[in-house]
Amino acid sequence: MKALIISADTFEDSELLVPYYRLKEAGIEVTVASMRREVITGLHGYEVTVDKTLAEVNPEEYAILVLPGGRAPAAVRKEEKALEIARSFFAGGKPVAAICHGPQILISAGLLRGRRATCYRSMADELIAAGADYEDREVVVDGNLVTSRHPADFPAFLREIMKLLGR
Repeated sequence: MKALIISADTFEDSELLVPYYRLKEAGIEVTVASMRREVITGLHGYEVTVDKTLAEVNPEEYAILVLPGGRAPAAVRKEEKALEIARSFFAGGKPVAAICHGPQILISAGLLRGRRATCYRSMADELIAAGADYEDREVVVDGNLVTSRHPADFPAFLREIMKLLGR
C-alpha cells in the first residue's frame, strides 16, 4: 500500500510530518510530491525531501492522498497537475485526507460542493463559498473524505485515516 502527500514550501511542519510517520508506522510506503524535486521547508524550519514532482505522479499507484496545511496549499492549488491528481482520487473513490488549509486544493479542484468538511477556522467562509457543508469539528468524514482543523485534531484525524485504510 502506498500513500501520496502533496505539499510545498511553507507547509505546517507537524501537519505533514505526523501523518507521514503514522502512515510509515503502519507499514505504508509514503511518497512526498511537489512542484519541483528538491527539499521543501516547513513554516518552522523542518525540511522534507521531495520524492517526485507532480508531473511524475501516477495517482493509480496510491491508496490515499494526504494534503497538509500551512501556507503551502495556496501555492499547490495553482498547479493544474495537483488538481488533476485530487480529481483522480475522488473519481476512483480513494481516501483523501486534508487538514487545516489543505482543503484549499480540493476547493480549487471543484471537489467540495455538497460535501461535509472542516478546515482551519479562518478559511471556513471559503469552504462554504465552494458549496461545502462546513462543520466546526475535530474531524469530519464524508465517504472517502477526511478533514480536520489543526494539529490538535491529530488523534481523530489519524484514527479516521487508518479506518479508511483498514488499519
